Amino acid sequence: MTAQSPTENRKSQSPRRGKIALYLPLIKSSQTGLLLATGIAGYLSAGTRIGLPALIGLSVSLFLAISGSTIMNMWYDRDIDAKMKRTHKRSAATGELSHREVFSVGMVVSILGIGWALIIAPLYGFVVFAGWFFDVVIYTLWLKRRTAWSIVWGGISGAMPILAGRVLATGSIELVGILLALAILFWIPTHTLTFSIKFREDYNNAGIPTFPSTYGDTFTRATIAASSVLAALAIGWASILIGISAGYLRLIAVLTAGLLLLAFATFRVESERVNFGLFKYASLYMLSSMIILAMKAF
Repeated sequence: MTAQSPTENRKSQSPRRGKIALYLPLIKSSQTGLLLATGIAGYLSAGTRIGLPALIGLSVSLFLAISGSTIMNMWYDRDIDAKMKRTHKRSAATGELSHREVFSVGMVVSILGIGWALIIAPLYGFVVFAGWFFDVVIYTLWLKRRTAWSIVWGGISGAMPILAGRVLATGSIELVGILLALAILFWIPTHTLTFSIKFREDYNNAGIPTFPSTYGDTFTRATIAASSVLAALAIGWASILIGISAGYLRLIAVLTAGLLLLAFATFRVESERVNFGLFKYASLYMLSSMIILAMKAF
């Protein structure tokens, strides 16, 4: 048998590499990374001595479960993604990946993540599964195309990683874990509603009900402001109960002040620049808050 030349070898590998490249955008790496960061922060916020095997198990199982749910979203939403300028190039929407391929990979990745979580700790695994179920079944399959209030259920799903991390560290669902989950739940409208204002035409073209299309901009901006206040109260209360140092509490207060300032500016001033500024700052705010909470373990 003759050996392949380097060029022939690259050609034989390119289809596989190309397939992987098509799948990578389906996990929404920035969103998945942020949710994973909340899970790690929830675990470290308990101040427990860091066990590297537990931290690795948490990170891998959560990453797989979150990625799996996101791929399942892409599988089901491929028809509406094809109608939106922002998403029409996704490989599930273009047909570069068949719906059967996307479904199979999404389910395998989901089962691996949830299964691993259940092996690590049953209660932790249950919370991880609840996050997947709320995201894929309740939010995506059932409510997303029916009501603008689907974001509440999507928010519950987004709140599960931080609760899961806290549960793994403490072995129970307690007040701090609930408050941290509520902080994420109330933060998510700040993130998603600003997004729905910016891309309203896309959502209208796809026939997806949103707060701007259903209730108008004024109500949407008021909801953003109210949810920002509630998120700030929840994360502040949780930080106090956790025992975050005074210096870190002041830093969270400063970050929160910036969030509230932008949220109320969005409510008072209908500006695309201010709206998108809040969208970007909301992610920075949550990531920074998670890093501060994680410092409890050090």
